[in-house]
Amino acid sequence: MRDGEETEGRWQRAGRSAAVVLAAYAGGLVLLYAVLEHGPVGPWRTLDLVLGALACLGLLWRWRAPVAVGLVLAAAAAVVASAGVANMVALYFVARQRSLRVAIPVALADVAAGWVFWLAYPGNSQLSLTLTVNTAIAAAVVAWGALLQSQHALLEAYRERAEQAERDDALREERIRVAERTRIAREMHDIVAHRISLVALHAGGLEVGPDHGSDVRDTAALIRSSAVSALDELRTAIGVLREGEPRSLEQPGLNRLADLVVEARAAGQEVDLEAEGVDMSASPGVGRDVYRVVQEGLTNARKHAPGEPVRVSVARVDDWVDVRLVNPCTEQVSELPGSGSGLIGLVERVGLAGGTLTHAVTTTGDFELHARLPWH
Repeated sequence: MRDGEETEGRWQRAGRSAAVVLAAYAGGLVLLYAVLEHGPVGPWRTLDLVLGALACLGLLWRWRAPVAVGLVLAAAAAVVASAGVANMVALYFVARQRSLRVAIPVALADVAAGWVFWLAYPGNSQLSLTLTVNTAIAAAVVAWGALLQSQHALLEAYRERAEQAERDDALREERIRVAERTRIAREMHDIVAHRISLVALHAGGLEVGPDHGSDVRDTAALIRSSAVSALDELRTAIGVLREGEPRSLEQPGLNRLADLVVEARAAGQEVDLEAEGVDMSASPGVGRDVYRVVQEGLTNARKHAPGEPVRVSVARVDDWVDVRLVNPCTEQVSELPGSGSGLIGLVERVGLAGGTLTHAVTTTGDFELHARLPWH
């Protein structure tokens, strides 16, 4: 199919080239026999016809070397009457492919050729008329070629813009697909994590049940530990899909709490952090959960109590970690967008870790977010 199309294209180009050559030669014959009153006669006319045909054949190279063909045919038109149309055709292709700075000198060469031909045959018309007509024809040909060149360039620009728009649409669609896959992966994480947490919960019940033998308890302990490990691995792997988090498997922990507070203060939020008896470099598992609780609490305060101070306290109590965020309630409404499910997701996270999370308005009119997480 492609070879046939290329062959057809070559035949079409050859046909157009032949038509241009024949049309230019026919125009030269009309000029020689019908327009000029005085011209070559006798054997000089025969020589003129031969040289005119050879000059018109030069138009076959009009696309490869337009300027050279234009200058050669301008020189030929100065002495060969039947080449007096071919030189203007060559000028048209110069204007189609080159700038006006190149086309105008070639047009002046054509006007000079008409003046030289007048010197050889002055009886055809007055010099002023010859120069005027040749100048007008050359100017019209140059303007026509330049106009078509500009139109072609404009069409190419529109075509490139349309292709770029198609590429942008394809890229946008790909981003939408990636976002949808990410959303599905998050939903799968939530669903699978919930089910695995139920497995761990029931396995823990079997493990501590007094009516079961040691084999059952050992098996239940293995199931529970495997489920907890699966939850940790699933949470770590799915973390790369969370927007706004580092694109790596390393999750922030207790050692990043200070950075989180610094970022909040840099954003204009008044935050007071107190950490009592907590080793910031220990327990990476609970550290991730504590970090997320504080992060969501600060975000929640910025949305629902903008401009109000927030007190953050993290304390180690025996085998538990208490996290409290307290901020005054306000009737001011923030323009920050929210999904409306931040605290719900936080309750699920803390519950999967074996802890509890509560939020309520205290008797003093403050909003308190309290999380209690096991230290393991």
